[in-house]
Amino acid sequence: MSVEKLSDVIAILNEYDNNPSKLIPILQKVQHKYNYLPEDAMTFVANSLGIPPAKVFGVATFFSHFSITPKGKHIIKICDGTACHVKKSEGIINAVQNKLGLNAQKHTTDDFNFTLECVSCLGACGIAPVVVIDEEVHPQMTPEKVTALIDEVAKKEAQNAGK
Repeated sequence: MSVEKLSDVIAILNEYDNNPSKLIPILQKVQHKYNYLPEDAMTFVANSLGIPPAKVFGVATFFSHFSITPKGKHIIKICDGTACHVKKSEGIINAVQNKLGLNAQKHTTDDFNFTLECVSCLGACGIAPVVVIDEEVHPQMTPEKVTALIDEVAKKEAQNAGK
């Protein structure tokens, strides 16, 4: 674990007074910092809290909110629940995969800019099909609309990189 990562995790642990009962919020903060839960960070958290690493890994893999694999900077969630599926969410999924070079096994772009997550329900059936990009809900999506949104996010990313 790098010194920088170690100091970040120590600061998070200190924020929660190294309290083992605060494991979930600690892991949430670590994940927010890195976009996933690095294995070495989870092991460090376990050792620092005096709990078995298996317990930390168990929590991290039990809750769907946590990810133990690296994610992209921008998370694209596509609903494939019943209402969205009936309204052709599969075409939207295919469009995103084609646009970003992703597939059923590969969910994150090589540059770690985008991660695609297909979810069972986003609770927005009335505006199906729904796509959420970086927590912003986009209703009644089409393959064309979603690829335009990705272009827009990528353009903003490129502009910010130039600053």
